[in-house]
Amino acid sequence: MIDARRPLPMLTGERVRLREWRESDIAIVQEAASDPLIPLITTVPRLAGEAAARAFVRRQHDRLRSGEGYAFAIADHDDRAVGHIGLFRAGDARASVGYWIGPSQRRLGYAGDALATLTRWAVTREGIDRVELYVEPGNEGSWRVAERAGYEREGLLRAWKRIDGRPRDMYIYARLTESGRLSSGRV
Repeated sequence: MIDARRPLPMLTGERVRLREWRESDIAIVQEAASDPLIPLITTVPRLAGEAAARAFVRRQHDRLRSGEGYAFAIADHDDRAVGHIGLFRAGDARASVGYWIGPSQRRLGYAGDALATLTRWAVTREGIDRVELYVEPGNEGSWRVAERAGYEREGLLRAWKRIDGRPRDMYIYARLTESGRLSSGRV
């Protein structure tokens, strides 16, 4: 599923390129660090200074080397990082997607194109039967992005995750790969 022997691919969508994180991308990490939610649900440090933002970028490179997953910077067509998306090991034949867009870059179509681009690639990866993502019910923008990318809402997971010390419900979305559809009888 995750091949640490190969370099991170560059994936191209209509509006974005998914590429390796670079030291020059720290501005978007610092912007994301000031968002009230991103640091609570990701590894972006709260109120990141330059050193903390650089450490975040280095951690993204380690995700592939460790076999944990693929971490991409979402870049616009000027190659400026606008967010993050990753595909991570979630269990036997399952992968999970997580993404965020910097506050100043939201509602410009980057999240939808990034998710669709990553998903097109993910569903071709050997050993993956399903790709999952989790979205808080109140985050309508994010669950609409998931639905436009072909993910189906499978249910509501009550008190699924603690965020800022409080239990939060999450919608679970999934997109089956060809092998997943065949094994589940959904063709």
